[in-house]
Amino acid sequence: MTILQFQNASAWIDAENAQDPNHEIDHSVSQPKELLYSNRMYERLMDFYPNASEAVQISAKAQHICRWKMPRESYPMDRVGYLKWREDLKKFHAKTTAEILEKAGYSTAFIARVSFLIEKKLLKKDIETQLLEDVICLVFMEFYLDPFVQKHDREKMKNIILKTWNKMSEKGQQEALKIKFSAENFDLIKEALGL
Repeated sequence: MTILQFQNASAWIDAENAQDPNHEIDHSVSQPKELLYSNRMYERLMDFYPNASEAVQISAKAQHICRWKMPRESYPMDRVGYLKWREDLKKFHAKTTAEILEKAGYSTAFIARVSFLIEKKLLKKDIETQLLEDVICLVFMEFYLDPFVQKHDREKMKNIILKTWNKMSEKGQQEALKIKFSAENFDLIKEALGL
């Protein structure tokens, strides 16, 4: 593994995500949605756990790579459809990333490890899978909780918050409580967690 391999892989992941036709405004600037998500994931990882391995760093950047190519609407709009979509997405993200890593010259073992992480295997048992899940949950709570609150009723939101919380390690949970939430959202979180 070399710095050049990592730089190339990162640049190619960014280039893929930059093609997202969906945009989001961040600090008054419109950005491709998945490129913004990728950058938020990477920045949060390095802030939360600066010593993260190269495999985790790439997995964080590629977590949602090209997600718009597999829209939720292309699956039945029920619980079974949702779970199938989530499962297929993980495989799609892992495969898309593996192709980039192969092009960057990474070893088969390294590529297999990144795929393992992106597919979130052995959550709660594998330290790096858990680290990645913590970062996913932290990014969700910091940047995407509020849009969810606008769309869903209070009871559903409490359920979403509790599920998110239960996926995190204790260290991740402590970090989540440092996020600057709005007063309303913090009240909702406290209610959901029984704090």
